Amino acid sequence: MKRSTVHRFKPLLLALLLGSVSGQTAQADELSGPKNLWHTVLNPPPITQPQTPKKPWMLRDREIELDLSLLTVLKDAGARPLPRITIELFDNTNPELDISSTISRINNTAVIRGTFKPPVQGDFTFAITGNLLVGTIQIGPRMYKTDHIGNGRLRLVELDPDKMPGD
Repeated sequence: MKRSTVHRFKPLLLALLLGSVSGQTAQADELSGPKNLWHTVLNPPPITQPQTPKKPWMLRDREIELDLSLLTVLKDAGARPLPRITIELFDNTNPELDISSTISRINNTAVIRGTFKPPVQGDFTFAITGNLLVGTIQIGPRMYKTDHIGNGRLRLVELDPDKMPGD
């Protein structure tokens, strides 16, 4: 009689054990906090090509380096749920992405669109090809873009919309 009682509760025990493990995993993800999609390159290598003069609509810029493992997850339209992802702008501003659309292509490209989680109000569009990400970001009146500057290197630029040339 005792043995049959144990067999009856095996599925319940298994469910409790699995629920406990998955709860701990979710809690660990929440505790680890969001991950930055990129970070500032502290000592960028010198540019071997002549540097073009700064355009009047460029307020500031800096070289950035992508988190390639996070980029791979971001490109995968089937990877859900996504981890919490932030981007590092200027002035210690790290808004968290709220991704609404991921369109992946067979040629290792993807287009990512979304907004930012509150309290930040704005939107972004990123085009990813291989290990490169170019895109535009708008937060309130501020505009940013990421550019490929050569040899797989990227930079983040803050733009002055009032000084941008017209279309």
